[in-house]
Amino acid sequence: MPEEKVNILLVDDDPKKLLALESVLADLNQNLVRARSGEEALRCLLQNDFAVILLDVKMPGMDGLETAALIRQRERSARASIIFVTSAYREDVHALKGYSAGAVDYITTPIVPKILKAKVAVFVELYGKTLEVERQAEQLRGLHQEMESFSYSVSHDLRAPLRAISGFSQALAEDSADKLDQAGRHYLERILAGAQQMGQLIDALLALSRMTRGEMRRKPVDLSKLARTVCAQLREREPQRQVEVVIADGLAVSGDPGMLRAAVDNLLGNAWKFTSRREQARVEFGSTRAGEQTAYFVRDNGVGFDMAHAGRLFGAFQRLHRAEEFPGTGVGLATVQRIVHRHGGRVWAEGAPDKGATFYFTLGNGT
Repeated sequence: MPEEKVNILLVDDDPKKLLALESVLADLNQNLVRARSGEEALRCLLQNDFAVILLDVKMPGMDGLETAALIRQRERSARASIIFVTSAYREDVHALKGYSAGAVDYITTPIVPKILKAKVAVFVELYGKTLEVERQAEQLRGLHQEMESFSYSVSHDLRAPLRAISGFSQALAEDSADKLDQAGRHYLERILAGAQQMGQLIDALLALSRMTRGEMRRKPVDLSKLARTVCAQLREREPQRQVEVVIADGLAVSGDPGMLRAAVDNLLGNAWKFTSRREQARVEFGSTRAGEQTAYFVRDNGVGFDMAHAGRLFGAFQRLHRAEEFPGTGVGLATVQRIVHRHGGRVWAEGAPDKGATFYFTLGNGT
């Protein structure tokens, strides 16, 4: 039992039955509230939240089925467990109607006290655990927001000293490199390279933070056109590469254009990067079905990955390949995941070493 008392609503038009219910449940040491009709029960729900509602099916005026349906329309009552009390239980009629109205269980009269008490106790305990999970989830959301704010602040504040390091190092390289010996010039090159890499990491962290903090603005987005634009830019950066690109037509969705551009850019950029050692590289952007939803995918014939490490793919700074082999910040797929989650979708990957990889994502709302 939870330490704090919870409310249990007893609804019946017969005062004697209400008294009997109270007598059976008194040992549970919870707050028992009476209601003589469906209308009175709804008024009680406006004032308090209830863990369990014992509801008589047959009542004059608004019966139990109607009352249950109205209770379920109220968002705050979603956690309440409705148990119907009836003397005319028929599996093929009352049960189906009751469950469709929102009931979780039935109990028939004459009531067996031990059975009633045991059922209610179980649902009271479940209610307490649900509240605890929700409280913990709220705390985690608060911690997540604090971490996002901290990450954004740190990344932003690091820019100024980094610019100073980079600027003075560049000035030293241009004005005084001839005064340094070979070892000094090597150290200076390492400083400049490290500053550049750190700048890229800060930019990636800020981009990752913006994906969580920024406002979502859904609009129609042509993913096919977006993918062609990204691939054209990739070709411009490396015109010497021969890559077969296949992009499906008509991939139209609803989403935030800027965020989806970042997601597609990261996925296609990864496919382009990890096929760099293929003489006949191939990158494909298309769609398939994933249950009742459409899943969009980016497939390549690159170096692939071991599925045993698939869980690490979408973590920030998690890399399955050495930076010397394939450069990058290790933040791209974490950014993709946050974008997809903000659209109500999910993202996953399939691959095998030296046999390429496929990254899938959905965008929620059946798209």
